[in-house]
Amino acid sequence: MTETATPNPTPATLAPTALIDSDHPDVITFAREHAQGADDRERAVALYHAVRDGFRYDPYRIDLSPAGMRASGVLACGYGWCLPKAALLTAACRAIGIPARVGYADVRNHLSTERMRQSMQTDLFVWHGYSDLWLDGAWVKATPAFNIELCDRFGLLPLAFDGRSDSIYHPFDKAGNRHMEYVRQRGVFDDMPLDDIVADFRRLYPRLMADEMMQADFAADVAREAT
Repeated sequence: MTETATPNPTPATLAPTALIDSDHPDVITFAREHAQGADDRERAVALYHAVRDGFRYDPYRIDLSPAGMRASGVLACGYGWCLPKAALLTAACRAIGIPARVGYADVRNHLSTERMRQSMQTDLFVWHGYSDLWLDGAWVKATPAFNIELCDRFGLLPLAFDGRSDSIYHPFDKAGNRHMEYVRQRGVFDDMPLDDIVADFRRLYPRLMADEMMQADFAADVAREAT
């Protein structure tokens, strides 16, 4: 799981892995159903919106096991957070022949819920995940994390993706409040570096996986705090 530094796609950016399981029957079916368009760019944009809005963002139900992090797991449970949702978009693109890889950055989130802030004891989110897609001869970042309903409730600007420009978190919300700040780029990878992610989460967020967090309702917290 080494970082891919080459500018052009390699065979690994089209190959299935244990976590970017683009050969999974459900991933293939999902990709073929939603990848509508006249060319790779249009098909990638369609897949982006299918992943972004078809699966609600839920950072309370984090399962760091391989089963919980792989692309097909998002299809099985109907929700996800930034890392597995990026894995799904990456896998779906590979399934239809678009080179894709996963990328990561550390971000400072100024608009998380109170429960998240208490559990994490910080506003620094490490290993935020996105997809890196090869379209029209260039790598383009796509972040399919926040579904449109969440953005509307929380007053966030939804992330648009046109397949030409990077789709990354906005620095401010609709009201002009600070939202996301990128503090470190970790690079792009052919497969999810799960061992490194798990080690950092255990070290930095020892309370995050507590039972009370897993049993809470993220959508309810957002609705209550956004009013």
